[in-house]
Amino acid sequence: MASRNPSPASLSTPLLSDSISPTPTTNGHAGHHNHDDDDEESPTVCGGDGGGGGDPFAFLSEDRPAWWSPRGVSPADPFRNGTPGWCGAYELVRALVCAPVAAARLVLFGLSIAVGYAATWVALRGWVDVRERAAQEGAGPMPAWRRRLMWITRISARCILFSFGYHWIRRKGKPAPRELAPIVVSNHVSYIEPIYFFYELFPTIVSSDSHDSIPFVGTIIRAMQVIYVDRFSPASRKSAVNEIKRKAACNSFPRVLLFPEGTTTNGRFLISFQHGAFIPGYPVQPVIVRYPHVHFDQSWGNISLGKLMFKMFTQFHNFMEVHTLIPFSLECKIFMSLVEYLPVVYPPEIKQENALHFAENTSYAMAHALNVIPTSYSYGDSMIMARAVEDGKVNCSNYMVEMAWVKETYGVSTSEAMALLEDFLCMSPDKDGRVNAQDFWAHFGLNCTPLCKKIFQYFDFEAKESITFRQFLIGCAHLRKQPSFQDACETAFERCRNPLTSHIGREQLADVLRSSMLELMTDNGMMKLFKTLDVDDDDGISKDDLMASLRKLPFMIALFAGRINGEVYIEIV
Repeated sequence: MASRNPSPASLSTPLLSDSISPTPTTNGHAGHHNHDDDDEESPTVCGGDGGGGGDPFAFLSEDRPAWWSPRGVSPADPFRNGTPGWCGAYELVRALVCAPVAAARLVLFGLSIAVGYAATWVALRGWVDVRERAAQEGAGPMPAWRRRLMWITRISARCILFSFGYHWIRRKGKPAPRELAPIVVSNHVSYIEPIYFFYELFPTIVSSDSHDSIPFVGTIIRAMQVIYVDRFSPASRKSAVNEIKRKAACNSFPRVLLFPEGTTTNGRFLISFQHGAFIPGYPVQPVIVRYPHVHFDQSWGNISLGKLMFKMFTQFHNFMEVHTLIPFSLECKIFMSLVEYLPVVYPPEIKQENALHFAENTSYAMAHALNVIPTSYSYGDSMIMARAVEDGKVNCSNYMVEMAWVKETYGVSTSEAMALLEDFLCMSPDKDGRVNAQDFWAHFGLNCTPLCKKIFQYFDFEAKESITFRQFLIGCAHLRKQPSFQDACETAFERCRNPLTSHIGREQLADVLRSSMLELMTDNGMMKLFKTLDVDDDDGISKDDLMASLRKLPFMIALFAGRINGEVYIEIV
């Protein structure tokens, strides 16, 4: 059920169950994480707190950091299309009845694309390519006569919307003057919104660099004086923010349009906003888009583009509502007729922390107007889910982690999460996306010994004898954040390396495993673990190798605990 009054603070609160929450600790380990029946059989460090549950990570800090507490798992999935399959006899009959209409719409779609592309090609003819212009300091806007010629393409865009079944579009409010709000932000549900905004506003958009190579689309977005960005490149993101600021400051440029969610959702939730629209510090005009439906969810989620387009062509009519939230003042909110006037935040300085609050307030206003729940999911979660789909997994939403919250809390990047996901997918997750201890350790060539069980129990707070990817990711991030983790890694290398080569070889690694009282491994198992730690594959674990592998898989530090403490693990029988 949607929250009636979501607060900005809720935007950074994780929605799923295994969130971090303060828990009283006892004897140096989380009080709720008790496995008393196993303690007597578990390995403990000599001289350590043998009665503390055999915590394999107790040496990382004097007080065991509070771990997560179990709660009910939220069913929220902001990327799931509600009608991804064929919905029985009704949809089949409707498709047959609308087949002639769909054919006519397809012809209109093709003609509109052709006419729009031709007009755009003429408008760009002889004009310096936008990629070259982006590199020029102070490159000016498109000349007026070229912009007027683009009206042909804009009308073609409206014809494309008509061919998709959007015969009329209900609007609430109207765009504010560009001088008041030079930046427009909107929620992103389908590929329909960019077409609509192209027709309605002809804005400058911020787009992925890869879109330039798409046939027809690349040419048209160049005419919109696109701002290209590689979201994984800090330098590219910084350059894009500077370009947004420059174009927003000049009234000769069109408005700048951004979809701060960074990807499409199903419209029933808002995911975390990227900050590119808010860092420049200019007023923004929020616009919300809805697609009311009964039988056909028009969101571009877990459904292919071809199927989504076919369903649109075979609908009698598709509904679309556009609500404009017009900036009015800093201190009041006024509702007049169908227009919603909401306050806009003007950050006093261009700082990241102000951009964060600006984004949160804008997200709150949009969520309130949409009557939906703001979440801490992000584009990273859609990447994680897409990778799980690519790997043939079912219930792929179980792999999502609320990446915006994870990044804010632990500093884990999307690329780091994706790297861990690759390991997790190799552990043979079941249909619910859970991995048991045997498969977990087999991936690293280890047997499920008492020590390994204790390490696994660190992740398995639910005591279900299996873990989710979220538990794996947050557990690793939590360990990596411990104050003494870096020092422990350096100590492990210094006490395990071969003094002659300054590397850890297979013999030294075998000694480490024996000191941890792990069962004798097979040659294949030892080789698998050695290759895991030997990042550069040069047949020797250097300090950089060990630091990199332990940063990625920090739970492995428990294997070196005996050497770090100058002690050995013993097994109490």
